[in-house]
Amino acid sequence: MTTTQVRTATQAGSRPVGSALFALAIGGFGIGTTEFATMGLLPQMADDLRVSIPTMGYGITAYALGVVVGAPVIVALAARAPRRGLLLVLMLAFVAGNALTAAAPGIWSLVAARFLTGLPHGAYFGVASVVAAGLVPPDRKGRAVSRVMVGLTVANVVGVPLVTLAGQQLGWRASYAAIAVIGVVTILAVRRWVPPVATPAGAGIARELGAFRRVHVWIALLTGTVGFGGMFAVYSYVAPTLTEVAGLPSAAVPWVLAAFGVGMTIGALLGGRLADRSALGTLVGALVAMAAVLTLYALTASSPVAAVLLVFAVGLVCQVLGGGLTIRLMEASPDAPALAASSNHSALNLANAIGAWLGGVVIAAGHGYLATAWVGAALSMAGLLFVGGSLLLPRFRT
Repeated sequence: MTTTQVRTATQAGSRPVGSALFALAIGGFGIGTTEFATMGLLPQMADDLRVSIPTMGYGITAYALGVVVGAPVIVALAARAPRRGLLLVLMLAFVAGNALTAAAPGIWSLVAARFLTGLPHGAYFGVASVVAAGLVPPDRKGRAVSRVMVGLTVANVVGVPLVTLAGQQLGWRASYAAIAVIGVVTILAVRRWVPPVATPAGAGIARELGAFRRVHVWIALLTGTVGFGGMFAVYSYVAPTLTEVAGLPSAAVPWVLAAFGVGMTIGALLGGRLADRSALGTLVGALVAMAAVLTLYALTASSPVAAVLLVFAVGLVCQVLGGGLTIRLMEASPDAPALAASSNHSALNLANAIGAWLGGVVIAAGHGYLATAWVGAALSMAGLLFVGGSLLLPRFRT
């Protein structure tokens, strides 16, 4: 255990670790809700701002760009900042971004607000993961990190459907105002339950950026980008696949997406336990499982029952992969774990863009919606190649 972890664990002695992890998970819940809320509220937002739905989609793109930029930049610049204080500042930015979104008078002010909201996303999860890992013994850090990530997965089960419903009944601006309130609750919970965490000795921008000099960090990030790209190739087009291929009614789509979220929640908890045993083994197993599940999806998702079960399975496996990837990155860069873990979210947003684009290419070529699963399976196997390549290199120090 590092000096920082020892200090954190000592300080946490009078504060239940479970409460601290719950406080961090509330932030993950809020971030997960705001990330996916725009997708559900897109028609209402486009109508209110008098723009087309494709133009309104710039708001989704702006958020993703904010994540990609904010994760490494914020963590590197704030390397010397106390961890709890940094979490509070990140949540303040989150609250401001959602409040500005709710008040945006036009499309371009909204796009700017969504970019601002995306900036703290990856940095929050990176810092929260390091704090969570420092609250427990080393052999339980995977489970601690998974508890933080459960907030993100539960958002897909509860948060997104609720704010979508609220947006339909009360207007989309009310939804983002409610999300801002979640951020305020997170600030209060973190301030009360998360113990102060000492800044690591020798912390600084140069040390944090040193994570990018490690080839194992780059291999893990590429593994995440390619491996999760396979999931996004399918998930981006899951709604039309369910209705046009599997023959389910449109009203069933939200319930199937909720099943995806339940799978993610189970996968996050399972992935944390598996990563405590072997992060590398978890990565390999999850990528193999993802390739198998997506192959079954391509072959059988025309059946409604199979489609629902496999969407659930995709959610489960992708979060097992995420748990292994986070711990692998933290192990690969022990002196800059926050930057390594936060950069994971930049990689995942790149995976979102790559997967959706490749899925769109095969659909536009006339191969049908199920062909996206073949793309996803191929990307999962490509991720295995990156993991295999890491085995040929000298092992990093942990």
